[in-house]
Amino acid sequence: MESTRQSKISRLLQKDLSEIFQMESRNLFQGKMISVTRVRISPDLGLARVYLSIFPSDQAEAVLKEVKIQTKNMRRLLGNRVGKQLRVVPALTFFVDDSLDYIANIDSILEK
Repeated sequence: MESTRQSKISRLLQKDLSEIFQMESRNLFQGKMISVTRVRISPDLGLARVYLSIFPSDQAEAVLKEVKIQTKNMRRLLGNRVGKQLRVVPALTFFVDDSLDYIANIDSILEK
């Protein structure tokens, strides 16, 4: 169960990371569409698990590898945005959110 503070910070990080990915994806990720679907933050606010939806999904692992290489840069850009609201910018770990692929798979099974 997340506290109110955790959920507020999760929403703040999701919004700001979404804007960062929107601005930087053209330069860093060769125009791949990356959206932040969910952010989970630890109770001590020191670690954020960021779930990304990547299009096209067949290249998700390669794009995730590039995102992990750019983690330090993403954290710096995030710190520039939320530095006034947070004392410590949380460490970021990125994961692929494959829930849309899972839903599409279930839909295709149900159509048969």
